[in-house]
Amino acid sequence: MEWILLLLVGLLAGTIGSIMGLGGGIIVVPALLLLQSKLLILSGITPQIAVGTSLFIMIFTGLSATISYIKQKQVDFKNSVFFLCGMIPGVLYGVTLNKTIDVDSFLTYFGLFIIGISFLFLLPRKNSENAQTSAPRVNWIVAVLISFVVGTFSGLFGIGGGTIMVPAMILLFHFSPHAAVATSMFMIIFTSLVGSISHLMLGNVHWLYACVLIPGAWAGGKLGAFINKKLKNKTLVIMLRIFLCVIGLRLII
Repeated sequence: MEWILLLLVGLLAGTIGSIMGLGGGIIVVPALLLLQSKLLILSGITPQIAVGTSLFIMIFTGLSATISYIKQKQVDFKNSVFFLCGMIPGVLYGVTLNKTIDVDSFLTYFGLFIIGISFLFLLPRKNSENAQTSAPRVNWIVAVLISFVVGTFSGLFGIGGGTIMVPAMILLFHFSPHAAVATSMFMIIFTSLVGSISHLMLGNVHWLYACVLIPGAWAGGKLGAFINKKLKNKTLVIMLRIFLCVIGLRLII
């Protein structure tokens, strides 16, 4: 029964992460830590193992969702290369900063920042319900610089890059919400891979937990992509706003 519950955690994380392009780590990490007092199999799990294991399974969530989004022709491969050129070095830099600054004292401000991003969606945007699924061309210099900052926050605070990257693509680069989510899931494959390598070297990936979570995360990735296809742009943006507020409050608390 406990293993089934863990499988369902993976399914929920993969589904929500795939719908909004956030990856699912924001579900897996707190779930593992909160359930450790109730599930014997999770007894003694540390935050480091929770984060490391979460990053590892996000590779499979991203891959599963991306396969579905490619079939829907939503992934912007060309512009994702520019974003990855900034995000991957940013993640590595953020991990380095994590060792040298007092992260806890900054979490409140970062949480407020995330909540602030959610309210930016109230501003008028050019995108409409008839927006094209393919993203417009972007200035590659601006894309690399912004994604580097996003990657730095991701590595520093241990959150998925999609938490900031999806709003950035929608608000700054005028992606349609569906294209932003799909492209984010594609990029999460690579950013999670980079983040996982360091945790693998530190022994922070629990292979048994991962083996149980991955099937659920894989199925959730496909289910989330299917649900995303059925949602209107406006509905998707509202869901993203709500979830960003939840993430921001969690960081503050």
